[in-house]
Amino acid sequence: MKQDKGIDWGQVFSWHSILFSVAGVICAVIALKGFMIPNHFIDGGVTGVSILISEVYGVDISLLILVLNIPFLIIGYNKIGKTFAVQASFAVILLAVMIYFIDIPVITSEKILISVFAGFLIGLGVGLVIRGGAVIDGLEVIADYTQKMSGITTSEIILLANSVLMFSAGYFFGIETAMYSILTYFTAVKTSDYVVDGIEQYTALTIISKRDEAIKAMIVNDMDKAISVYKGERGYLPGAIEQKSDCDIITTVATRLEINSIKRAVFDIDPQAFVYTQAIKEVGGGIIKKVRKDH
Repeated sequence: MKQDKGIDWGQVFSWHSILFSVAGVICAVIALKGFMIPNHFIDGGVTGVSILISEVYGVDISLLILVLNIPFLIIGYNKIGKTFAVQASFAVILLAVMIYFIDIPVITSEKILISVFAGFLIGLGVGLVIRGGAVIDGLEVIADYTQKMSGITTSEIILLANSVLMFSAGYFFGIETAMYSILTYFTAVKTSDYVVDGIEQYTALTIISKRDEAIKAMIVNDMDKAISVYKGERGYLPGAIEQKSDCDIITTVATRLEINSIKRAVFDIDPQAFVYTQAIKEVGGGIIKKVRKDH
């Protein structure tokens, strides 16, 4: 990825970036000091490694979070840019400082409650920081760098690193604690994904139907959605491969809240329509939403 030429201080000090980073770090600190650290639970990534080393060797976790994230900050500087590196440094330093200075009483020792609420809070914190343009854990950037060097996918690297981490937790803290830590990590991942993608995570909807003209009119006129149309053929069914006909293959992009209503409307028009969806990580350009105008 091309490095930016300078630091966009307007972005670094924007209220959006600072507010999301501070709120995210506060959530993470509550999860770590109120739930996880006192009960020997660990998270994935650099934070999890910091907790494990701190518990086993007695090193201050704040120092570990700073030191272990330095390689990530350097790689982020080189691969993503100076602005990202400054924002990430701010978030990591803020996390370490808050963990060091803020005392939070143990909220609960019930393992199920820790798994659910600590996972939710740290996932919320990670997601909010990412929404602000930074991160508080460097594993994903390091994993991306390792992928370029080894050919192993980022997901495989993250899975391998966190598997080793959880097995280590099982060795030092017991299998039961390691299993609950896995549940905490799973909850955190799902929460952070939801916070980052939001309710308006986009999905591509593809429709093949003999009543394609009616479906196109419904999506555009009734649902206020833009469509793309590919020329194709329908048919080729088992036992009747010779039966085929030209058709328009309709594709539209909608939020997860809109998908079900569009699918219901499609099946009202053609109960035998073939419909499938695909998750989309990012959408740019085109007409995705209806622009509302105030009169």
